[in-house]
Amino acid sequence: MAVRGLGCPVRFTLTAGQKGDAPQAAALIEGLPAEVVIADTAYDADHLRQDIAAKKALAVIPNNPSRALKYPLDKHLYAQRHLVECCFSKLKQFRRVATRFEKTARNYRAVVTLAAIVLWMR
Repeated sequence: MAVRGLGCPVRFTLTAGQKGDAPQAAALIEGLPAEVVIADTAYDADHLRQDIAAKKALAVIPNNPSRALKYPLDKHLYAQRHLVECCFSKLKQFRRVATRFEKTARNYRAVVTLAAIVLWMR
């Protein structure tokens, strides 16, 4: 999920439970204006850092412990990553989002979209 500075969802992608999040990250940020892109350690990949640099944005991503080349991390900016977690928490206040009553991805995507619209309207 891509979230704007105040914690409102901007774009999201549904994936299968066994899929990783990082492969979808480049598509999520594509075309979105950003000065800073904040993500957790799971998104520490050279191709994603290059995509972020191409946008002329700052990548605030902690280094994976196995990474040989370490990048600096602005801990004050990284502290703002809680906005994404708060967005998920707000979305899960909607029962149909939290319990996933919808059986198909299409219907679940629609429910999440409606919940995101409500968050924007608040």
